[in-house]
Amino acid sequence: MEAILLFGIGGTEALLIFGVVLLLFGAKKIPEFAKGLGKGIREFKDAVGGVEDDIKDAGRDAKRNIDSTREAGRIDMKD
Repeated sequence: MEAILLFGIGGTEALLIFGVVLLLFGAKKIPEFAKGLGKGIREFKDAVGGVEDDIKDAGRDAKRNIDSTREAGRIDMKD
């Protein structure tokens, strides 16, 4: 059975990396490290979501401006 790859890292490599991290930081520091990593990822996702919302809002505003300009052109053409 093939191991699931995460960032191109197989199961054996992941265990080896975890072992090295455990040796370098110790068992007590790993939960703190994981908590900080999780918080950083969450903040990054929130920031990306905010940027996506800003882009969508700008697109909606641009569409409204185009539609109102188009409608104003139609009114002028009728007169």
